[in-house]
Amino acid sequence: MDVVNQLVATGQFTVFKQPLGFIKVLQWFFAIFAFSTCGGYSGELRLSVECKNRSESDLNIEIEFSYPFRLHQVWFDAPTCKGLEPERLFLVGDNSSSAEFFVTIGVFSFLYSMAAISVYIFLLEKYREGNRGAQADFVVTAIFTFMWLVSSAAWAKGLSDVKSATDPDEIIDLIPACDHEENRCKEIHEPVVSGLNTSVAFGFCNMVLWAGNLWFVLKETGWLAAFAGTYMPSGQKQPAPDTSGQGYGQEGYGQDPYASTQSGYQPDYSQQGGGYEGGGYNQYGQGEPTSFSNEM
Repeated sequence: MDVVNQLVATGQFTVFKQPLGFIKVLQWFFAIFAFSTCGGYSGELRLSVECKNRSESDLNIEIEFSYPFRLHQVWFDAPTCKGLEPERLFLVGDNSSSAEFFVTIGVFSFLYSMAAISVYIFLLEKYREGNRGAQADFVVTAIFTFMWLVSSAAWAKGLSDVKSATDPDEIIDLIPACDHEENRCKEIHEPVVSGLNTSVAFGFCNMVLWAGNLWFVLKETGWLAAFAGTYMPSGQKQPAPDTSGQGYGQEGYGQDPYASTQSGYQPDYSQQGGGYEGGGYNQYGQGEPTSFSNEM
């Protein structure tokens, strides 16, 4: 608790009020939802085969399957309706590669997000020092964005194959006894795959989150500032730096406005009242006579 209070007092958690930290927390949660809904799935379906000879019927055939969806290893026993022992049949398809790839990306995203959150809390100054931490974060974020896109698309295709392979109508076609009209085959319970649909949705949501986080990590790298500082429109020159302390250091700027009094021009203040010699006006422009000779 003392460590947490110290971090709160020093403002280390303020980064989570910014998009950089807030999105990272969302990535952490969405990664958990993605790999847990896929990796923790298990489903079942039930069929019934009613033979012409009722004693040979099986009205409750249970078929269970789960992650990683190696369906070709899932088997069930179905009656032959010929007075023989039940026949062992297997489902069709192996979708383990796409499912395991998707879960692996989810687990590694979870671990990296948790590590990044720890860095933001405890090592934020070193993360921003020299921009090396942010640049590495940008590269990893770009890689995970691409991986989420690929894995989500692959798992969406794999899920479509799983749904097709576990469709009760498709499985009924695998049972030889169901090819005869005198035998009645039907589904009792179909598998619930809403959790798997959710996993695909979370996969693409993760892709959007990681792609959106690229912009906020990019601003921490310093690459945008470096680009803006070196960019200059063609045909323009930057002004020379001012080292004299007098404006731009160019002629006509920073000069004394009264310097003309030192360069040869001296106004004549010898006349009485400061006026002009023949004008009768003093310095303030008032029309007062300069002598009393005309009044006499």
